[in-house]
Amino acid sequence: MGKKLVLAEKPSVGKEIAKVLGCRENRNGYMEGKSYLVTWALGHLVTLADPDAYNKKYAQWHMEDLPIIPDRMKLVVIKKSGKQFNTVKSLMERNDVDEIIIATDAGREGELVARWILEKTPVKKTVKRLWISSVTKKAITEGFNKLKPGKDYQNLYSAAVARAESDWIVGINATRALTTKYNAQLSCGRVQTPTVAIIAQREKEIREFQPQKYYGMKAEASNLDFIWKDEKSNNSNTFKEETIDSILNRIKNKDGKVISVDSKMKKKYSPPLYDLTELQRDGYSKYGYSAKKTLSIMQSLYEHHKLLTYPRTDSRYLTDDMVDTLPDVLKAISLDKYRQTAFGILKKPVKKSKSFVDNSKVSDHHAIIPTEESMMRGSLSYDENNIYELVVKRFLSVLLPPYEYEEKTVKMEIGGEIFTTTGIKVISMGWKSLSPEDSMDKMVPDFKNGDSLKIKKVVKTTGETSPPPYFNEGTLLSAMENPVKYMSTSDKDLKKIIGETGGLGTVATRADIIDKLFNTQLIEEKGKSIRVTNKGKQLLSLVPDDLKSPLLTADWEKKLDLISKGKLDKNAFIMEMKGYTRDLVKDIKGSTEKFKYDNLSTTKCPECGKLMLEVKTKHGKSLVCQDRNCGHRINISRTTNARCPNCHKKLDLVGKDDNQKFVCPNCGYRETLASFEKKKKNQSSKGGKRDFQNYKKKAEKAAKEAEMADNPFAALAKLNLNKNKNDNKK
Repeated sequence: MGKKLVLAEKPSVGKEIAKVLGCRENRNGYMEGKSYLVTWALGHLVTLADPDAYNKKYAQWHMEDLPIIPDRMKLVVIKKSGKQFNTVKSLMERNDVDEIIIATDAGREGELVARWILEKTPVKKTVKRLWISSVTKKAITEGFNKLKPGKDYQNLYSAAVARAESDWIVGINATRALTTKYNAQLSCGRVQTPTVAIIAQREKEIREFQPQKYYGMKAEASNLDFIWKDEKSNNSNTFKEETIDSILNRIKNKDGKVISVDSKMKKKYSPPLYDLTELQRDGYSKYGYSAKKTLSIMQSLYEHHKLLTYPRTDSRYLTDDMVDTLPDVLKAISLDKYRQTAFGILKKPVKKSKSFVDNSKVSDHHAIIPTEESMMRGSLSYDENNIYELVVKRFLSVLLPPYEYEEKTVKMEIGGEIFTTTGIKVISMGWKSLSPEDSMDKMVPDFKNGDSLKIKKVVKTTGETSPPPYFNEGTLLSAMENPVKYMSTSDKDLKKIIGETGGLGTVATRADIIDKLFNTQLIEEKGKSIRVTNKGKQLLSLVPDDLKSPLLTADWEKKLDLISKGKLDKNAFIMEMKGYTRDLVKDIKGSTEKFKYDNLSTTKCPECGKLMLEVKTKHGKSLVCQDRNCGHRINISRTTNARCPNCHKKLDLVGKDDNQKFVCPNCGYRETLASFEKKKKNQSSKGGKRDFQNYKKKAEKAAKEAEMADNPFAALAKLNLNKNKNDNKK
């Protein structure tokens, strides 16, 4: 009997599978055992070929060559991972291998990773599929007991191919058309451009907002504040100051009388379990983590520590068959502050509830929860512990009883006007016992109808209406998830499609999309607010209208979903996208709009003599030649992780070689790099030298990343290399 070859997506997952399958012989790029071989991709090993693979002239960007629409798309092995591809290919071709098990990530893009490798290695062997949501021993063992035939996922693969090829055709042509038309790096796509448009729409709302002053009243009696409410509208404020002034004059020096005391018992249930977007929002709001950082931490907790289930999920529910496994998860929770709560829940049988168990609301993957693996004390970094704790806390919350309280509302009349106050008496903390600071009693005395109250004073209150806030990374994720809410549209079809398809991008790609918009200087951060740059505003004026609307990507996702269900032919969809691309390029070619740089410096490029652009990204500042064919770059400064001793903001590193110095952009503090290094070396506290070495490694890595991110034209090359790396990235 031959061996079975297991293909995982990443080495870390592959090695966990190998451990469970007893593959202990460590080879070059794979693990081997008695019955199994386990190997892995490195993300994608195969991708769609660049335009110059179809014709060498496409290596240069010329408007007259557009649109570039191949009759048949070519696949190529990615050069930097060619060695691992050859390893995988040779294993697939081995005579003693008679079955291939796809164990890449359980989703559309994971299917693409494996199937493209199979396309480039046309072996005729049985293909099966492993579909799991965590990489614990138990999940892997159960998954191998429930392997499915590979053909069951053919439609999912077709949808992945349709997405990848269409993104290539639209993205390559739209970006090349805009870039060559205006000689400026103007990357656009069906997800990123509508995202910029949403941010611009919010800025327009803020800019055009006219604040209005409003007025109300507050009466003080029995050491309580009673708030005035209009009896007809039930509003506590009015825009008419004269109304409030008139009432104040009328009720001056009058006593109050209690006219009703209403007590209600209320329950508040825990929020649902986490999906990735909700976890990214909380990661930002509680710890200031970017969406990309939270996802990176989640991947580590999933792959390396095996403490959490698959992170790239859009579901907030579990399935029926998982309920019996929850006691094992509770037993594994080893965070000291939550262990007692977990054991308390275990004293009774865990019962399923529609609030967190619903098969109909789980597609590829269930909600993010802890696994049955216990955490080794001290094994997690500070950031990993923060995210792990959020998930543990939310998991325990849904298993705890509701928060119960008595809400007492007292109505008081003063001269015919109604004033109310509300108090809360906690009956049972329930799930809020995990965060007791979030709930406190606000006691109200035992008033009775007819009680007379001495009014200490009645005062006029004032306020102003506020514009909607600027987006930050947390709220932008929400907007991408439900973009209609943030756009001025009455299109019912758009709202329906967006609701069905889950907004712009997917939970797996939104972090990368936001990051790309920063790196291509279409958006920027001012404090914690995200704003559209002048370049972003100009891009919106240059691209066709449908590329600015979420309707395009919603329509795509709806059709891709139909392909994955076998209800739509992928070739019909791709032909439609080719026609769309021809019209798109025609529109851009015929445009009479102009593009003007607003970031020209006075420095001339040493290579071609043209004025350079001053470019600012999250990594720092650089000067880049405005001519895309030149692209020469000079570093000005780089944002570091070193903190200012005065205001604790991150310091910029400026200058070259021996003249490098740290400068605080906030308070102006300066210190030479040499002085900084000396202080770090002299640290006597434990870990001081290690901290310094870690800092140097991070600084070197950041410098390399900045070299790509700060160069607006480098992103074009990156687009070609990684265009199919992530679902909906463009």
